[in-house]
Amino acid sequence: MSDLELYEVVGGGFSFSAAFLNAMSRTINTIMDFGRTIGTSIRMLVSGKRC
Repeated sequence: MSDLELYEVVGGGFSFSAAFLNAMSRTINTIMDFGRTIGTSIRMLVSGKRC
């Protein structure tokens, strides 16, 4: 292929796939679980209660 033809090649790119959406869902759930854990820890420290 010539250099001109190589410049005109179009391909690749990003598309939403099931794997990507699943990974994003798991990431959001992990962040939310981490936030709950931190919130519970702070609440337990402030109230002085233990499980």
